[in-house]
Amino acid sequence: MIDQACTMCANDNLELACAFVQKTATEKAVIEIDKYLKTEFERRNVSRMEGRRYCDPMVMSGQAEYLPDSLRNKIGLPLPQMIGIYEEFAKNIPGFLPLDREAVSLFMPKTTIQLDEMTVLYEKIINDIEVLLQLYMSNQRLMSNTTQPANLHSVLEAMISLRRSRDIVNATNIIHKIVESFLEGLCPPANQDLDMSIRFRDVHLNIIRAFQDPRAYNMQWTNKILTKAVVESREEIRFNIEAIDIFIRAGMLNIGIYDMHLAMSMDNGTNYVSIVYVKQFLQHYLIDNRSNSPINESHFQATIEALNTIVLSGRPIPDGLTVLLEMIRPSQTDNSLVNQLVGSTSTNTSHSLLQGRDYDDPPGLLEKTEFLLKEWLTIYNTAPNRDPSKTFSSYIQQMNVQGILKSDDIITRFFRLSTQMMVELCYRQIPDQTQSPSTIRAKLFHTIDAYVKLIVLLIKHSGDANAVTTKTNLLNKVLGIVVGVLLQDHDVQATDFHQLPYHRILITLFLDLNAPDPVLESINYPILAVFCHTFHLLRPRKVPGFTYAWLELISHRIFIGRLLGLNSQQKRSYEQTSTNDLQGWNFYAQLLVDLFKYLAPFLRNAELAKPVHLLYKGTLRVLLILLHDFPEFLCEYHYGFCDVIPPNCIQMRNLILSAFPRNMRLPDPFTPNLKVDVLQEISVAPKISPDFQSFIQPISFKKDLDLYLKTRSPVTFLSEIRTTMQQSCCEPGMRYDLSLLNAIVLYVGTQAIQQIRSKGLVPNTSTITHSAHMDIFQNLSVDLDTEGRYLFLNAIANQLRYPNSHTHYFSCTLLYLFAEANSEVIQEQITRVLLERLIVNRPHPWG
Repeated sequence: MIDQACTMCANDNLELACAFVQKTATEKAVIEIDKYLKTEFERRNVSRMEGRRYCDPMVMSGQAEYLPDSLRNKIGLPLPQMIGIYEEFAKNIPGFLPLDREAVSLFMPKTTIQLDEMTVLYEKIINDIEVLLQLYMSNQRLMSNTTQPANLHSVLEAMISLRRSRDIVNATNIIHKIVESFLEGLCPPANQDLDMSIRFRDVHLNIIRAFQDPRAYNMQWTNKILTKAVVESREEIRFNIEAIDIFIRAGMLNIGIYDMHLAMSMDNGTNYVSIVYVKQFLQHYLIDNRSNSPINESHFQATIEALNTIVLSGRPIPDGLTVLLEMIRPSQTDNSLVNQLVGSTSTNTSHSLLQGRDYDDPPGLLEKTEFLLKEWLTIYNTAPNRDPSKTFSSYIQQMNVQGILKSDDIITRFFRLSTQMMVELCYRQIPDQTQSPSTIRAKLFHTIDAYVKLIVLLIKHSGDANAVTTKTNLLNKVLGIVVGVLLQDHDVQATDFHQLPYHRILITLFLDLNAPDPVLESINYPILAVFCHTFHLLRPRKVPGFTYAWLELISHRIFIGRLLGLNSQQKRSYEQTSTNDLQGWNFYAQLLVDLFKYLAPFLRNAELAKPVHLLYKGTLRVLLILLHDFPEFLCEYHYGFCDVIPPNCIQMRNLILSAFPRNMRLPDPFTPNLKVDVLQEISVAPKISPDFQSFIQPISFKKDLDLYLKTRSPVTFLSEIRTTMQQSCCEPGMRYDLSLLNAIVLYVGTQAIQQIRSKGLVPNTSTITHSAHMDIFQNLSVDLDTEGRYLFLNAIANQLRYPNSHTHYFSCTLLYLFAEANSEVIQEQITRVLLERLIVNRPHPWG
């Protein structure tokens, strides 16, 4: 029996033992082979630096004696058949199962053909510089007014040196020359030719983008050296905000390093020139161009803290610096709905987002990350039913051995490098014409899903089962890194940006973290909060190239269901209280507002471009889903949505205003002699979010409004309302502050209802008259011009919804304004506003 057991045990493990023997022998052989080939490597490197092809005459002559012609080495690149043999070696590693194509391609070194491709690119850039120099030479006025030609000569000589040597030292020197040329050349006199400056700028950016190419020196190294060149440049050209702005918007400057440089450059207040520049820099990005700024306060925390310290020290400071810092402080906490609710999530994600753009990695970390990802892909591919959790503990040990888990900083960098590898894999595979798009996508999804599975397991097993904060912080870190990599990629790739890898990572990660699991259920709400904040950071106005994927993410049935779905206890609480404490609803409302704000400028035009029209149709479908499945949500947030939807979008607004609670049966509005006053629901006030009173600004105006509603004086206040609502913008449809107008109408209406109820009456065409509230409405209908009156009447019509006290009051208000109108123009506009909402496709609001 013992012999039989031993034989069975040996037979069962024979293949495994052989695999380990093969693996050990291979590892030892690789060391010896590398030693043997070291001299050959060095010879080839020398040839590559000198720009010539390597050829060993001794080897070539020796082959003729003992090898047939088909097997002899040829001068130049190996044939495809020979490359195929080496690819087979890469797939079939002794001691391991064969790797599939995408696993191999992820870690395959770049072939020498890429150097030839870079040579072509460098020669094109050199040719562009020579053409531009010829243009300067042909115009003596340009030659005398700028230093750009001299700078271009310096850059041209540097680029020509690439023909001789492409080593790191030469590349570093070239980047320093390019930065110096760029900073100096973009400080022209006022009469500088704009077209030539644009060409000058583009030549420099094209060189840097070529260096960022993975086939050359890669983005991480290039950005690091470029930032170093900027901070080490001469002081008279270093503080060139126009040039720095171009670098930042092109994703070429390491923001973290530059923040530290600005903070240190002020020398605790002794370097006045630097303080003036920092003030100008922060004013430009955080105040003057905030809506279009690629950076925010969180990117320059060290600089802002240094400025605060200098102000407190009493040293001389530029005029207006104190005011600037006071303006920045309230902005440092974004007042958007999501950021208010998420709390610390915003800070954690923003910090990781910064690290997602940082590239100063420790030596060897890239190689360790590649090795660990390759190991994980192997585990994922061989695991039964794609469930590698059983072997996860052994993989964690490998991460420990490689030093990945020893600090938060290294973990963060590991995730960033891994995410970038997934993205680079997509950029390499998607253009492949030899395979169908569906095949490519399937292979890419398989690799990305493996990476996401690793993230999920790391989150799930971080800390103990109840360590909610630990797990949430890790998820924050990962999503912040994904967002940082995406924003960087979006800025650099521009129109060549691919949404696919980021969409797949985000949706798969969300679905896996929301799968039935007792450990993950404990952090269900933090997961939703973090993802909502992430999607808010990636809103279309911020990342327009990600818009379609973004809409697909926020409209996913599980995402909507998790945020808006209510259990039985929540339903009872919602129906019995007048306030809303459903955080998921607040989160989703902010995301829809983000979508509407992006669409608004396009929708103001009657003609929509095809991409925008496709996005508009997708938005309508989302609203239809909400109208069918979550009508209470649309009922409660109708005010906030209508506030950002352009007035001409009648169909979209009707979809929102047609919603009514599912437990309500709407009476037929065409019923003969329908008595609206006796309907039970007509006395119930609807829930409205967000707080519309906060939109009545400034505070002094709100106080004057309240005073008039109470005392009906002073009479001059009525004429001040129009002035307060008007804006300096002269564009059609933008001359009035629509948010303020909508808030005034709803606030005055709700105050009128309260006053009428306090007297024991009900709103009707008799009880709403002769009051301060109606004075305001009548004054607006008469005093406003055609555009303002149309917006005012629309604000009233937005409250004509399902049976409730607001619908009743505002319907009476419209009837009274129509009856008491002193001109046909007012009556025609009231008729127009109502007809517009009826002649479009269904649904139509009941009111």
